[in-house]
Amino acid sequence: MVNNTQQFQDIISHCKEYGFIFPSSEIYDGLAAVYDYGQMGAQLKKNLRDAWWKFMTQLQENNIVGIDAAIFMHPTTWKASGHVDNFSDPMIDNKDSKKRYRVDHLLEAHADTLSETEGKLLLEEMDNLLLNNNYEGLKKLIEKNKIVCAVSKTCNWTEIRQFNLMFSTKIGSVADDADLIYLRPETAQGIFVNFLNVQKTGRMKIPFGIAQTGKAFRNEIVARQFIFRMREFEQMEMQFFIKPGTQMEWYAYWKAERKKWLEELGIPAEKLRYHNHVKLAHYADAAVDIEFEFPFGWKELEGIHSRTDYDLKQHQEFSRKKIQYFDNDLGPDGKPIGNYTPYVVETSIGLDRLFLTVISLAYREEKWTKEDGTEDSRVVMKIPAALAPVKLAVLPLLKKDGLPELARELLKVCKPHFHCFYEEKDAIGKRYRRMDAIGTPFCVTIDHQTKEDNTVTIRYRDDMRQERIPMSAVKDKILQLIS
Repeated sequence: MVNNTQQFQDIISHCKEYGFIFPSSEIYDGLAAVYDYGQMGAQLKKNLRDAWWKFMTQLQENNIVGIDAAIFMHPTTWKASGHVDNFSDPMIDNKDSKKRYRVDHLLEAHADTLSETEGKLLLEEMDNLLLNNNYEGLKKLIEKNKIVCAVSKTCNWTEIRQFNLMFSTKIGSVADDADLIYLRPETAQGIFVNFLNVQKTGRMKIPFGIAQTGKAFRNEIVARQFIFRMREFEQMEMQFFIKPGTQMEWYAYWKAERKKWLEELGIPAEKLRYHNHVKLAHYADAAVDIEFEFPFGWKELEGIHSRTDYDLKQHQEFSRKKIQYFDNDLGPDGKPIGNYTPYVVETSIGLDRLFLTVISLAYREEKWTKEDGTEDSRVVMKIPAALAPVKLAVLPLLKKDGLPELARELLKVCKPHFHCFYEEKDAIGKRYRRMDAIGTPFCVTIDHQTKEDNTVTIRYRDDMRQERIPMSAVKDKILQLIS
């Protein structure tokens, strides 16, 4: 199994040092599995979100619109969706440390320490036991593999039991009179309860989709692997409403379409693979994960699910409101098809996981021998130019001789079109290295020759190549390169 622990730790350290991600509440010793995005991370995260939103709501031939539903929802929503009764995972406690683990996470972590063949066999055995809810067999599997608690280092385990992952809170002005509500564990239900609002106000015709991005919350017992699994995270989901009986056709379409988009984003095809679900969720008749090869192994990046008509029917039953679609298309008998409950195909990707995917691919430590025989090195984030937090660094060679004034003129021209960075401190080589470390794809240096012929040096991050171009051409050239 792939497990590059040192590389992963280097990425985590780099993210903190250069303003991508900070431990939350760090001055108070932090909060486990909660992170803050710094100035570079927030911009990269926004760029990823914008790329997904544009793909879903602007570039699709199929009609897809976006909404932004509230995090707080009526508590009956979660009863109808099945989350109150079914949103739980098998957990096991260590009797000595009192520490609780999710069973699949415990076994997956152990599989990462084995050879690829041994790890695969262990996970297949786990999947079969989970499929049959065989908790006794799962405990025996843990004991057979001598899996110990990370704290106590003992194999003294309790029986396995279910644990609901939803956070609950109170709503109301007086605590005693407050009603129990939940922080949403997914964004999908906000789409389902607004199906009629969107369909009627937008005069939407099936097939059509509703997209949404936003925060979700899950009380993960063992949240680990940096931002891969957190208790507060962001999802990007799209629910595609279709005629009953066409779900497998659309499921195959979105399965291919989503993998294609990830590759177009710059993720190598060999780093992606499909993993079909062995055990389906209570609402699904088909489900697949698109997995990415993270430094700690193959893990889920995006899920595509055929959710049938479960959600809309459940909300219709619990709300006692008719949630159906009237189809004017003609059926085999030459008459309008009429009312039916649409089926749904869902695409769901974690924005934080996509962020981790991009920085895992981007982080490089490079060394080379210069022409004079000396060694040189750099740490560089080769983030695709279209996604990079800063697109262009404008760097006057010196802090005098009118060079800063020329640099700021160029900055003024470029800033309305893309994110720029200005710096005049330190030698130009050190400034290049800082820009490499945050992933800035292009640097422009203003020097004394600029005063003579209005040309500048543009330096390319990925291969460190330098080129002389007219200062007046910089804006259009960068726009072309990041498009």
